[in-house]
Amino acid sequence: MAHTPLTRAEQFVWLTARVLEQRRFAYHFLGGSADAVETALAAYRNADEGYGHALAPDLRGPVSQPLHTGQALRVLDSIGRCGGQRAERVCRYLTSVSTPDGALPAIHPSQRAYPAAPCLPIVDTPPSDLLATGPVVGLLHGNGVWHAWLFRATDFCWQAVDSLEQSHPHEIEAAVAFLDSVPDRPRAEAAADRLGRLVRGRRLAVLDPEELKDAAAYPVSPGCVPGGRHFPYDFARTPDSLARAWFTDEEMTRSLDFLMAGQREDGGWPVLPHCSTRERSPQRPWAPGIALESRPVVTIEALLTLRAYGRL
Repeated sequence: MAHTPLTRAEQFVWLTARVLEQRRFAYHFLGGSADAVETALAAYRNADEGYGHALAPDLRGPVSQPLHTGQALRVLDSIGRCGGQRAERVCRYLTSVSTPDGALPAIHPSQRAYPAAPCLPIVDTPPSDLLATGPVVGLLHGNGVWHAWLFRATDFCWQAVDSLEQSHPHEIEAAVAFLDSVPDRPRAEAAADRLGRLVRGRRLAVLDPEELKDAAAYPVSPGCVPGGRHFPYDFARTPDSLARAWFTDEEMTRSLDFLMAGQREDGGWPVLPHCSTRERSPQRPWAPGIALESRPVVTIEALLTLRAYGRL
């Protein structure tokens, strides 16, 4: 076989990935079955219709969490099965863990009995969180789901997006995931235009990777460890994302070249550092096995982005 980025990634997935990621890779790149993906995903589902069991590797233990459930919805969306009764069941879980204003917390207090990454604090009364709520609401809207939970959660997302002034890159990513699918398109386009100006004005995206040689060119955002920078492809995962308009063709090409060059010798992409605590650093993962479980997920997402832009 030709020694291509895709074949190198395939070898990496078969060597290291969980069953779910193996089946996701097979579905997206080898003509595999959507049923096989859904069967593997079902192993993470709980009786409350949420998802747990370290589906998102930074949260360990069996309990359902919004973070796991959001990841499950992304998997279902990628195989065209994020709707109907599946979505209804998930929305019942989302309703049960929502905050008083109808949105999702980053971490539900039930996680307290189990290990979690130090950069994910667990509190008894967690606030509403755009990072948890925005992508979930966007996915459900994108799949034509209508449920009572969505009304208040959508209102929360609009309020949170409209109030973003000095945002963190992850918040911008969550806002884009919401805006790309919310039904009010004129309002979404106007909000995205404002966020694009914020991203460029505050240099939240590395527009030329060559400039990373100058540490002052792109200051690391508060909450990110050294090296935890974002690139145009982080915001515009596909060409039809509203965030694509934020960047010129040259800027997007440079960022995709950088993404392609990030593939390691073993065929996988690295897990880049994003949050900063005394307990965690890029050199010292907080628990054994986390990077091993995370890298196939990151690798599949990198391949999907590259394919969306015609780079595979």
